[in-house]
Amino acid sequence: MGMSGLRTGKSVVREPAATSRRIFVGDVQGCADALDRLLAACQFDPKSDQLCLAGDLVRKGPDSKGVVDRAIELDAKIVLGNHDLRWLQDRVDRPDARTRWLAAQPILRIWPDLAMVHAGMHPSWELDSLTELEDAEVAFAVTVRTCDQTGRQPDVDWPPPGPPFAPWDVFWSGPRVVCGHWARRGVQQTPSVVALDSGCCYGRSLTAWIAEEDRFVSVQSRGLL
Repeated sequence: MGMSGLRTGKSVVREPAATSRRIFVGDVQGCADALDRLLAACQFDPKSDQLCLAGDLVRKGPDSKGVVDRAIELDAKIVLGNHDLRWLQDRVDRPDARTRWLAAQPILRIWPDLAMVHAGMHPSWELDSLTELEDAEVAFAVTVRTCDQTGRQPDVDWPPPGPPFAPWDVFWSGPRVVCGHWARRGVQQTPSVVALDSGCCYGRSLTAWIAEEDRFVSVQSRGLL
């Protein structure tokens, strides 16, 4: 699927109903130390908890390989973000075990009660019938912040564009979505969305949402950018 054959996994994966705690984490961006401290703060138990990473595991922080290694070690459920796709494209001619694992991950995961995507959902998507994403749909899913009711995106997202544009979740009528990608917006929780990018790589914090407890946990970044 797209990207000169780099992507090898299905872009949409359906998960069974959760039987354990799901610990969703926003953009780690190579901050392996913050991820370790956040999992400790959540009292993460790899035998009974499921780690779910909402994309952008890599690139801006100091230890992208360490984050991927930890995700593999913990059998994390992840979706790919725009920075993951760029990281993969930079390594298309020299794949290794990390690259192959990351390349096989989806863009969208759907549980019976919610979905996870890196940036957002197109207003027209019906998740019950969605089976695979085309390249333009992948691009939307990993980059959108604002759009109009047809899914049209503005030329720029900052300063925030006025009507008819609004945050993508204003137009979303499907199941609740866990996402990241939008550090300026920060952590948000509404009936439509749980947004988790709290700007770890910019010196702010890394945030988890424990779905089964409806509880947020954050750790302070050590300051990077």
